Amino acid sequence: MAQSDPNPTLTVGPFPRALARSDGYARRRLAWEIVIVLLVSVGQSAIYSVVSFVRATTRAPISQQQTQLNPSRSAEPLWDAVYQFLDIFFSLMLVALAIYLLWEPANNALRRIGLDFRRFGSDALRGIALVLLIGVPGIGVYAVGRAIGQSITVVPAPLDSSWWVIALLVLAALRAGLTEEVIFLGFLFDRLRRLGWSWTGVIVSTALLRGSYHLYQGWPSALGNVVMGLVFGWCYKRWGRVMPLVVAHTVIDIIAFVGYPLAAAWWPGIFAPPTPSPTPTGTP
Repeated sequence: MAQSDPNPTLTVGPFPRALARSDGYARRRLAWEIVIVLLVSVGQSAIYSVVSFVRATTRAPISQQQTQLNPSRSAEPLWDAVYQFLDIFFSLMLVALAIYLLWEPANNALRRIGLDFRRFGSDALRGIALVLLIGVPGIGVYAVGRAIGQSITVVPAPLDSSWWVIALLVLAALRAGLTEEVIFLGFLFDRLRRLGWSWTGVIVSTALLRGSYHLYQGWPSALGNVVMGLVFGWCYKRWGRVMPLVVAHTVIDIIAFVGYPLAAAWWPGIFAPPTPSPTPTGTP
């Protein structure tokens, strides 16, 4: 008689096999794990984003409202940098939590989801290709949304307040790339597949969650991020590596965070200029 698998959740590739329907305890545990991780990370942000959008629709017209990228945490530049760095650091701990939960005996989670440097050359090339495929049209989506009055004006952080601002914006972009791609793709793909979800269900549901995460910018940006989620999800299923998606997302956000103030000077009708730093008021 064949012996049963003593560890039915152990995986040797990036994508696990589904748990048996009879294994009710393991399935419930994974379901609660998904809920908890989402409610302390991207799911929480998605809920706030939806609430922010609903609130915005009940106020002035969308085109007359603003939201700020990487808002200042303090009027004093040095303390603002400290708070910004700590915010990035603690946000990355949520990424660490997701990776920790993915870890299995004798099965390195970083290698399994492809968040390593073994193929960084090809990962980087794929990431840059995705920047051209997703990033450039994404700018167009925002511009069209602004032109038709359906996108909230996104106000960037000013670049000239302190010498370390650009470094912090690059770190913020890396934080966004790791947070969204590791949790949306690496973590949720693994957990939902274990629960028996189809590939279509996994890709579409995570893309919709990604869109709701960005709804605070207006529905055109949310729709653009749904499309991005569909493309990234398909790529992750095909490549089995999250690193190209992290590279692409990070580069796209670096362009957005650092390049946006330059675009604002060139096209003030579409891109709002940075807001000046506030007058000192003490701690945030």
